[in-house]
Amino acid sequence: MTDDQGIVVVGTDGSAGAEHAVGWALEEARAHGDAVLLVHAWRYPAVAVTTYAGEPLPVFGHDDLERLAAEALTKAENAARKREPGVRVDTRLVEAHPVEALLDASRGARLLVVGSRGLGGFKELLLGSVSTACARHARCPVVIVPPAES
Repeated sequence: MTDDQGIVVVGTDGSAGAEHAVGWALEEARAHGDAVLLVHAWRYPAVAVTTYAGEPLPVFGHDDLERLAAEALTKAENAARKREPGVRVDTRLVEAHPVEALLDASRGARLLVVGSRGLGGFKELLLGSVSTACARHARCPVVIVPPAES
């Protein structure tokens, strides 16, 4: 990235809300001549576990989860480049909690973009834990993109 080019960081996890946030970030980056950094965080062990002889075993191994996370990030990257071919898109795959990965990436960024979860009804007033933590602790301005209207 050039010295005069800003960076718009956006979290992606493959969800519809994240895809909407990536789209918003791409439009913002295009309008201001910025680059986009797609950040995908993953953690091991997987939450889903099974047991064998009373011992918990991860459903997926470490390498399996890393591969799946990399594939999800590549899919998001390809979609972003297709949607806005004039915008520079970089990626960062991080083995960490999403908040930790996004806050770290926000250092030096012009903007951090995250999706909010669309839960409907009263719960719609509440933000997800990742977006709330990013809004409180990011090192740059934060945009929380609401869910796309159906």
